[in-house]
Formats: sequence, structure tokens, C-alpha cells
Amino acid sequence: MNTSVCTSASTAVYPSFSSYVRARGPVLQRTARSLTSNPCDAEDLLQTALTKTYLAWERIEDHRALDGYVRRALVNTRTSQWRKRRVDEYPCEELPEREAAPQTDPAEQQVLRDAMWRAVRRLPERQRAMVVLRYYEDMTEVQTAELLGVSVGTVKSAVSRALGKLREDPELAHAA
Repeated sequence: MNTSVCTSASTAVYPSFSSYVRARGPVLQRTARSLTSNPCDAEDLLQTALTKTYLAWERIEDHRALDGYVRRALVNTRTSQWRKRRVDEYPCEELPEREAAPQTDPAEQQVLRDAMWRAVRRLPERQRAMVVLRYYEDMTEVQTAELLGVSVGTVKSAVSRALGKLREDPELAHAA
């Protein structure tokens, strides 16, 4: 997610806004993505909602409820976009035939998940803990660092090394 516009512009006036965006950005990005049909629109939607939040920052009394405020801004902005769009769909007498979407085999998906988990379990304990917290528990780097009592830089480098090992794991190469 590209939050550089909001965070760099806000650092001087509202450092707490920048902290909020860094901490909650990925979660809010997923919410925006669920409201749109493509990642680019989701990023634009989130930027608009964060801009609205920034402009209202002083008026927001309870900063513990910021997620709700931003989510409401996301939904309201998306609703406005829906209302403004031009409809290019028209009713017709016959429904067009649907193309069959390629079906992924659930068994193949399970084989890949099992291979990934075995590869994660082969990582050194510390790297494994960080990968599990970051990607399975969906914690931020800051949250992971705090929980494990290490620096954010340590989390970043350990996760990077772990992901490199996973990319090179022969079992995953064969499973994909």
C-alpha cells in the first residue's frame, strides 16, 4: 500500500496520524480491497478515506474508534463512486453464456498448504515464530517485535531471511 502521500504530508502536523496509518494501513487496505474490484481502485479509495480522516483529525474525539471512522469513510466514498458511475449495462432478452472459471483442485491446494507448513516448520525456531506471527497471525512488524522483545529491524531481517529459505525450499518448488 502506498501511504507515503498521507504520512509524509501529515508528519509535521499530526505525528499520531502517521503512526496510525503505519500500524493500521494493511488492515484498512484489505477493507478497501473488499469494497472494490481491483487493487488500484482499493488503493485510491483508501487514500481518499485517509485524506478525509486527516482533514477531520482534530475533530475526532475518540482516537480509539479510528478504524470505525476510516471504514465509514471508505464505505461512504465507495457509495458516492457507485452513484456517480455511468451504467454501461443494459437488459437483454437472453442471458449470455458464462465461461467456466478454471477450477483449482482442492486436493492440490491442500498439498501446497501442507508443503508450505512443513517448510515453515523446518525454519529455525526464531524465524519460524516471526513468520507465523507476521503471516499466519497477521501481526504487524511492530507488534511482532514487541511480542518477541526484539527490534523491528530484527523482525524485518529475520522474516526476509526466512522468506528466502522458503523460496529456495525444494519441496515447495515441486508442489507449485
